[in-house]
Amino acid sequence: QVQLVESGGGLVQPGGSLRLSCAASTSTFSIYVMGWYRQAPGKQRELVAIATGGVTNYADSVKGRFTISRDEAKNTVSLQMNSLKPEDTAVYYCRADVVGGTGRIDAYWGQGTQVTVSS
Repeated sequence: QVQLVESGGGLVQPGGSLRLSCAASTSTFSIYVMGWYRQAPGKQRELVAIATGGVTNYADSVKGRFTISRDEAKNTVSLQMNSLKPEDTAVYYCRADVVGGTGRIDAYWGQGTQVTVSS
């Protein structure tokens, strides 16, 4: 079993910055991908940014503003969010794709952390 613990989030004014962090607790399995997703009220959950093997991928809406950092040795991932906009308001979820003993990959999710961008 893998648990993801998130921290960060909160209320910030437009143009401000926030940093989200996520730590995965596993000493048995390998984590293939770690990333961040978000879900705004009335909308589907969407990918924000993911990192695997030194490669990162971002949603077009956050490119140039958000930066994902992953420490594979520590099983942590962070999301630095700059130049925040009201449309970034959402619950942000950490996700880890974990390779099990059989080679199957399972997705694990954090509990979510609220980010609100408002003046």
